[in-house]
Amino acid sequence: MNERRTETLVVTLVTVTNLLIAFFISGVVIWALGEDPWFALKTLLYGAFGYDEGLGYTLYYTTNFIFTGLAFAIGFHCGLFNIGAEGQAYIGGLGVGLICLWLEDWSLWLVFPLAVLTSIILGGIWGAIPGYFKAKRGSHEVVTTIMFNFIASVIMVNILSHVLRPPKEMSPESREFAEGVWIPQMHEIFDWFGINITQTPLNGTFFFALICLVLVWRFIWYTRWGYEIRTVGTNDTAAVYAGISVSRNIILAMVVCGGLAGFVGINEIMGSSHRIMLNFQAGIGFTGIAVSLIGRNHPLGILLAALLFGILYQGGAELSFEVQAIDRHLVVLIQGLVILFAGALENLFRPQIEYFVKQLAPQ
Repeated sequence: MNERRTETLVVTLVTVTNLLIAFFISGVVIWALGEDPWFALKTLLYGAFGYDEGLGYTLYYTTNFIFTGLAFAIGFHCGLFNIGAEGQAYIGGLGVGLICLWLEDWSLWLVFPLAVLTSIILGGIWGAIPGYFKAKRGSHEVVTTIMFNFIASVIMVNILSHVLRPPKEMSPESREFAEGVWIPQMHEIFDWFGINITQTPLNGTFFFALICLVLVWRFIWYTRWGYEIRTVGTNDTAAVYAGISVSRNIILAMVVCGGLAGFVGINEIMGSSHRIMLNFQAGIGFTGIAVSLIGRNHPLGILLAALLFGILYQGGAELSFEVQAIDRHLVVLIQGLVILFAGALENLFRPQIEYFVKQLAPQ
């Protein structure tokens, strides 16, 4: 067994072990509350996969987590800790909504690429500014991106309350877009092929998210820009000696982070709510950090981790509805345990697993 395959096996076993421990402790907590952990597990899985509506919501949440997970992973490969996906998604989504309001009489085939481009530009700008502060002024990206999350929130509140809110309406949100610029929802897509499924917020953006996974994989590992970003993240001193501009790649990475986070607006605004709303990102950006770390900042791992959190979000909602002793706070506890063991304590059992794998490997 070569070193690369050994490392892949170790990483896989470490992740699976940490997840099993997190779920075991969650089961102990549920048992301590007087409920059956196996019933809770079956209820959670049924809520996420057991019927088409539950599966639709699971994949809908997964779509958002893919975007924000990728948005964090790009920065992480460059040695950055991007906490600003919330604000980047917010501003990128604002651009998506403005395009839909402005061009709602146009064809979706024209509006969609323009909305994607606008979300890249606005989300990228919102990521580029902290990137510039980091590259040129040495400001820590954790501090600046958090600050920009709050600035984005203030901007959205003011725009929705005083500019886009329709007259005589109390709710701080824009009017609904024309149906012509709505991304088809999954039940409509299946209906084209004569298949009937339950209506959910899941829409065609899910396929766009899968394309983004492939594009990010190609960008990071098969382009010169991706190589430079990884080199800067691994050793910025060596990057300078190799003639690579550290500041340029920091700014580039943050631009790409912001653009990817902005795609949340495609799923939420064009595909689901069909209007600009306050807090449409609802913590998705912060969850993306855990998704990326659990997925080892690799697109395939991010896909699996995003699906895991989609299961926890949808299955957890079903669980809190079916089991009286379990409320949404306990569901958050389960999510927190997954993040704790698969993220913060990811290497807790790594030495033992490495020893076990080496013992099994042929000499």
